[in-house]
Amino acid sequence: METKNTKTELVVIGGSAGSLRVILEMLKNLKNELSFPILLVLHRKASSTNVLQTLLQQFVNMEVIEIDDKTEVQNNKLYVVPADYHLLFENKKMMSLDFSEKMNYSRPSIDVTFKSAAEIYGKNLVGVLLSGANADGVEGLGCIKKNKGKVWIQEPATAEVDYMPRHAVEEVDYDLIIKPNNLADYINQL
Repeated sequence: METKNTKTELVVIGGSAGSLRVILEMLKNLKNELSFPILLVLHRKASSTNVLQTLLQQFVNMEVIEIDDKTEVQNNKLYVVPADYHLLFENKKMMSLDFSEKMNYSRPSIDVTFKSAAEIYGKNLVGVLLSGANADGVEGLGCIKKNKGKVWIQEPATAEVDYMPRHAVEEVDYDLIIKPNNLADYINQL
């Protein structure tokens, strides 16, 4: 799975409608110790509470953190972008929140985070796009690929809402098509 001299420094997963089921399945099967963090960018209602953090923590051994502005990036943590904020990377060790206009009708926007991560992490980034009802994340995956990162897309036929992964498969040069039951295996091999 790893190419020579390429160490994964971040896995960023974007999803919308239908993606939570895939994420919970993945979390149940992750190794106890990962040498990199995982970041989740999920479309959520602006009024969402932090119930998501509590839910996710029940399925995984690593600490689940809902990001605050200026959160430090640490290995073996699961980060969740809060509702109604975009997430940007200042550098490989610091994340910041942004309240600028919605992109693709979404805040957080998967594209915004994918593009920011691609610029900072380059070839050491894995971007994963899951089920969803709009094209948010497709352009960001293209940016990840352009910066030599790895692009994984959920097999559209397995998605509860296939619009997002179907458009990604059609428009982006991807490295891997994943199914919900094998996402954790691929992450564990990084």
